[in-house]
Amino acid sequence: MRIPVAHSRIRRYQRGTWSGPDDIVVVEEPLEIRLGHGPMEDRKEMRLSVTMRTPGQDEELALGFIFTEGIIIAFSEVLRVEYCENVKEEERGNVVRVELHPDVQLDQARWQRNFYTTSSCGVCGKTSIEAVHAQRVRTIRPWGPVDPAVVTALPGRMREAQVIYKHTGGIHAAALFDREGKLLLMREDVGRHNAVDKVIGAWLLSGRSDPAGDPGQPATNNCQLLVSGRAGFELVQKCIMAGLPLMAAVGAPSSLALQLARDSGLTLIGFLSGDRFNMYSPAGELDTN
Repeated sequence: MRIPVAHSRIRRYQRGTWSGPDDIVVVEEPLEIRLGHGPMEDRKEMRLSVTMRTPGQDEELALGFIFTEGIIIAFSEVLRVEYCENVKEEERGNVVRVELHPDVQLDQARWQRNFYTTSSCGVCGKTSIEAVHAQRVRTIRPWGPVDPAVVTALPGRMREAQVIYKHTGGIHAAALFDREGKLLLMREDVGRHNAVDKVIGAWLLSGRSDPAGDPGQPATNNCQLLVSGRAGFELVQKCIMAGLPLMAAVGAPSSLALQLARDSGLTLIGFLSGDRFNMYSPAGELDTN
């Protein structure tokens, strides 16, 4: 098992004196995600993406990533996820290959360019939003009235579960809750988007996010996601692709994220702290009185 933290010697200045204790820092390493696709007798490999992440739950990260990017629409389209062994020694443990079902049609030309989900991708906002709508296959069911008592309790419950954050203070988190605010899943990672992908990947592995999954398990349309940072476009996009109806963030939303949320019917909450928050969408729920 990869260790997500490392020890480092530091010099600490506090109240006029220096000390030299050890400190604990978050590990950050690249993860390359590859896809195996095509007929079983003629498999091909595609190098899909490299992301900087905190080691751990790499299978969940890879699955969540290809799911929220629209490459797969259900866990049943994946045969397995495994670490690549035929790599350089320094790459060992940092390259995973997702084997897709032979029936999955992969348009390689479509994925050769950089993904549109980053704010520096160089495409216009309208094009980005149209791309999300073109790919998503789940319709978001409106969340309905927001219960302030439930929403304001979420950050504290997420912090209680953040073991790595308690030791380092330098890691993001994403957490999935049910309607009553019960914590279902929580993942930490040096990248906000990775934490969300890990949560969604774990949800996929449980079978609960698959439309054909266990009907006895709660569906994503009854869940809400909390993220530790701002509500950027790429995080809102991932929620929409997963069919999540409510996303809350301790930070601010961007204009493009807000537009996408409103166009998709996602209830978006920002600046969640203490007993206060801002609700930005959907437009029909803003007149709360």
